[in-house]
Amino acid sequence: MSRYLASGNSIKSLYFEYLIGTTTLSEIIEHTCKSLWICLQPTYMPGKTEEDWINIANFYFERTHFPNCLGSIDGKHIRIERPENTGSEAFNYKKYYSLILLAIADADYCFTAIDFGAYGSNSDSSVFKNSNFGKRFLNNQMHLPESATLPDYEEVGPLPFVFVGDEAFPLMEHLMRPYPNRNLSIKQRVYNYRLSYARRTVECAFGIMANKWRILHRPLDVKLDFCDHIIKACCILHNFVRQHDGKQLNESFQVSEIASIRTRSSNNVIDVRNLFADYFTSTAGALSWQYENI
Repeated sequence: MSRYLASGNSIKSLYFEYLIGTTTLSEIIEHTCKSLWICLQPTYMPGKTEEDWINIANFYFERTHFPNCLGSIDGKHIRIERPENTGSEAFNYKKYYSLILLAIADADYCFTAIDFGAYGSNSDSSVFKNSNFGKRFLNNQMHLPESATLPDYEEVGPLPFVFVGDEAFPLMEHLMRPYPNRNLSIKQRVYNYRLSYARRTVECAFGIMANKWRILHRPLDVKLDFCDHIIKACCILHNFVRQHDGKQLNESFQVSEIASIRTRSSNNVIDVRNLFADYFTSTAGALSWQYENI
């Protein structure tokens, strides 16, 4: 099973290597992938308590200099062969068939939550709203911490803990996205840079995973339920490896095989975003090198 995920070889090619029938091989791999998720998920991707989120935010600030940040969120298209009886549902804007992996990553490039299986034609906003953790997020069921003041910046009062995403995601109380890239002020450009710097953790997590499990470098040529077991196994094994010997991983990677997804976003909680922007250009929150990168 590990060779199938790590090498990216097809089940048919493994038949010639192991001389086991393709049907038997397929059943073994699918059952093992499913069992890995069931056995490892409670330990390596458990639900988070308020204390867990605070610890994640503290480490995130240490690594990325973005305060009150609970992680970065992104969605990726996972290539698949054309599914039976789906029409164009799985055909995405990049002109190939895919299912969407939506994930949140912490500052150590581990996934804290994933959702997989939406067809590639869906927009980011609909995938997020219909995902399991998206529903918990929207219904305030994720045990997020209460708002807190930013480091050495108490004059504006408490600000909410947030996730960071790209322009594909909506702006919400607990979800920050960039300013639209039109006629931006210096302050807004600094904010966009600091948010981009913070949200790279999920891109790194996707890239490290794809570099380790090369099954993600080619279209998955199995049934949709099997795809679900493969992706969940890759994600939970990614966390397992990161937590046990992640420091030894070669983290140079290519992410071209897994494409980003797009959508439109809304304009809520502008004041919260503006206060983060104020912080990033204040004496308390500014970084000496940030202006060189805008």
